[in-house]
Amino acid sequence: MAAEDRDRIFRPAWWLPGGHLQTIVPNALRLRRGVMLRRQQVTLPDGDFLSLDWGPDPGGPIVVLLHGLGGGSQSTYARGLMRALHARGFWPCTMHFRGAGGEPNRKLRSYHMGESDDPTYVLGELHRRYRRRGLAAVGVSLGGSALLHTIARGGESLGVDCAVAVSVPFRLHVAAERLDRGLSRLYQRHILGQLRRQWQKKCRVLARPDLAEGIRDLRTFRQFDARITAPLHGFRDVDDYYDRASSIHVLRDIRIPTLLINAVNDPFMTKESLPEPGELSEHVTLERHARGGHAGFLESFGRSYLERRIPEYLLEQFRDRWPVPETRDRPRPGTGGS
Repeated sequence: MAAEDRDRIFRPAWWLPGGHLQTIVPNALRLRRGVMLRRQQVTLPDGDFLSLDWGPDPGGPIVVLLHGLGGGSQSTYARGLMRALHARGFWPCTMHFRGAGGEPNRKLRSYHMGESDDPTYVLGELHRRYRRRGLAAVGVSLGGSALLHTIARGGESLGVDCAVAVSVPFRLHVAAERLDRGLSRLYQRHILGQLRRQWQKKCRVLARPDLAEGIRDLRTFRQFDARITAPLHGFRDVDDYYDRASSIHVLRDIRIPTLLINAVNDPFMTKESLPEPGELSEHVTLERHARGGHAGFLESFGRSYLERRIPEYLLEQFRDRWPVPETRDRPRPGTGGS
């Protein structure tokens, strides 16, 4: 079997049966340190700001990581991917959406599943500033959804050479219903707790305590999105938000090499919500794994498929266009830092 074929084979850890364990355990383990980070604040066209956390620069192409809902550069998957990308010669960077990364932003606006304005601006600025280097983007969960909207709308003019999206909830109506059933409600409760705290902190900073009234009564994503996300970002209502922000509608418009990695047993969605071949453009490749959970994909103790597969895919795309200097510090792909 060729090395490139072996890179695409995911052998899930036998001791993590089911989507819930593959979701919880890999994202709870922190076996190694992440790379050292340098924070850069970026002023946006409307006067607001967001933050970039940069890893060390080994001289290769830039890879921008877009985090999931309530996540950031300290999320376990982000720490592991940043370290794995740096080890393979890439210059990794996590883009925090507005209000993420521990810093409340200056405006009520935050981020959502269909967000493309801010990633478009950041990626465009990086392309203009570093024209002599390659540029790729990786998105996880919400970050993957936002990335797909961004590259579909920006096209080749965006300056992004290739992209990877992991565990994207392609159909938001389905995801909202799935997360309000069974054990999946535990993820909903955990993430909603983070979102409520972030919203309360923002309202205090902006001296708008009235906007936080009744926030603790929001118990589902649908309730939160109806009260906060949809009106805050110009959607008519929650159904309009779920319709327009579902990335399933933009997959045919993507014109750069893009890899999708999803698991059938992802507890954030159902297997029916994954794209069919006819819903993909010729530039999009879907890896549909039977197991892996949500952004889990643990192969063994200390070995992550995502940290192995994503750098290899990017190396394939850049091989003939941009030299990628491999660093001396090349650890075994694991599950993140500590």
